[in-house]
Amino acid sequence: MFLAYDVHKNFTVYQMDVKSAFLNGLLEEEVYVEQPPGFEQKTTGDKVYKLKKALYGLKQAPRAWYDTLSLFLTDNGFTKGKVDRTLFRIQDGESILFVQIYVDDIIFGSTNKELCDKFSNLMQDKFEMSMIGELTFFLGLQVKQLKYGTFISQTKYTRDLMKKFGMEGKSFVKVPMNTSVKMDMDTYGKTVDQTRYKALIGSLLYLIANRPDITFAVGVCARFQSAPKESHMTAAKRILRYLKGCQEVGLWYPKLTKGSSLNLTAYSDSDWGSDLDDRKSVTGFCVFLRNNLVSWCSKKQTSVSGSSIEVEYRSLVQCVSKLIWLKSILSELKITQTQPPIVWIDNISVKSMACNLVSYSRTKYIEIDLHFIREKIAQGEFTVGHVPSIDQTAYVLTKPLSGQSFTRLHTRLTITPQPCSD
Repeated sequence: MFLAYDVHKNFTVYQMDVKSAFLNGLLEEEVYVEQPPGFEQKTTGDKVYKLKKALYGLKQAPRAWYDTLSLFLTDNGFTKGKVDRTLFRIQDGESILFVQIYVDDIIFGSTNKELCDKFSNLMQDKFEMSMIGELTFFLGLQVKQLKYGTFISQTKYTRDLMKKFGMEGKSFVKVPMNTSVKMDMDTYGKTVDQTRYKALIGSLLYLIANRPDITFAVGVCARFQSAPKESHMTAAKRILRYLKGCQEVGLWYPKLTKGSSLNLTAYSDSDWGSDLDDRKSVTGFCVFLRNNLVSWCSKKQTSVSGSSIEVEYRSLVQCVSKLIWLKSILSELKITQTQPPIVWIDNISVKSMACNLVSYSRTKYIEIDLHFIREKIAQGEFTVGHVPSIDQTAYVLTKPLSGQSFTRLHTRLTITPQPCSD
């Protein structure tokens, strides 16, 4: 969301790193440590040290560092976000500076370059820091700020993944999951190395931060980490073979034309009882800020649903909950939407139940969710629209697809190779 906002405002994002960040945190609790080896004072006997500042390894260290940094920024005129407590902003006339913090990594940007320079000098005067410059690499994501937009990828990580699991000489496939394969616990299947399987799944889970196209397939394979079989390993390696053919793709956030509005649009979908072991369903949704994909989810539901309508409604509720949170983030970024967010679904019955204030005796078991959705619609916070199944973008997050369907929806998720810089 932060990067999509930067593209909208057309300013460069910079990055800085705090050296030994946790050592700047002041402790509120009483914490004692033994005298470290090599620094014992024999005259003090069995006495211990009382810490005034945090040390690496203390569970209080991250909170102490955040409190110190937060207090410093607020004392210098910054406003802390009410929804995202790691987002800070300061306004100077028509110019505004936003700062996003993740532990000791800080990214910031403004429409006024002088405001960025002032912030950099302010931080370097207080803390020991290194100014990295323009944002290029953050939390494992490669970020390229180009003339016509911002490109986010994990190309280097994907290449390293191919080498780590010996996929360099293998052929590639066009879809991450075969539509003809129905995965279950495979009780009588051949057992594989659990450690290696978990390492593979863990690596893929890290990759889905930038690759929504593999989110569903990775989620399915992740269900079998406790007792992986040969069939599960084959499915997981198929995801690697798919990635081999598209290692350099990523999310493309094009710059908008002047005066363009930033409205939220979401697609919500689900399957019904696809898990062969417990018959639970999968919720899938994706959220766009105008045409930029900013949030997505593919997650198995916590309970078994008795009908396809109930499943779709559960997905709609989770999607709306996410939209409410994203709207709060947009308000902190000072983005005004010209119209309420719209959620596109492909189930007409669910749309009718959500929009019509009528009681249905057969849907009493989802009455709480009904009232939640209806209340938000009545308040004008969002709307629900119907889209044909063929155009349901969230399909790619809930079920395996054929090559043609997958390619078409893959493109709608704004996953593309890196555009030319000129």
